[in-house]
Amino acid sequence: MNIEILEAKKEDLPSILKLYAVEDIDNGDMLSIGKAEVIFNRMQSYPNYKIYIAKYNGKTVGTFSLSIMDNIAHLGKSSGLVEDVVVDNTMRSKGIGKIMMEYAMKICKENNCYKMSLSSNLKRERAHSFYEKLGFEKHGFSFLIKI
Repeated sequence: MNIEILEAKKEDLPSILKLYAVEDIDNGDMLSIGKAEVIFNRMQSYPNYKIYIAKYNGKTVGTFSLSIMDNIAHLGKSSGLVEDVVVDNTMRSKGIGKIMMEYAMKICKENNCYKMSLSSNLKRERAHSFYEKLGFEKHGFSFLIKI
């Protein structure tokens, strides 16, 4: 399977939003294109924060975002944070997620990151198994507060 990972452009937003509308991400809801464009434009001003897409035969079949954060701790090594990983329901279990995560790890290595982390909802057990097969380890706890 020939998967291409690309940095997302504004014209990719409709297909990205469609991917996010799945049950385990946004429960069928979708942000409007207008609101997504405003957020996307703002994200362009952030250093080292990008949305990526996976393309197969010209179709967007997956997406994730990656932020590379500078640190004063850890002897100045950066850290990578992956968010919003999703693969089209019809294309799951074909290695696309693995290709996306390997791409993210490559970017983190190129940016001298000491770690790449992500969080996953407790109910997404299939995703947990996927991440563990890639070598991710459960580490600590993830805490959140809804505001």
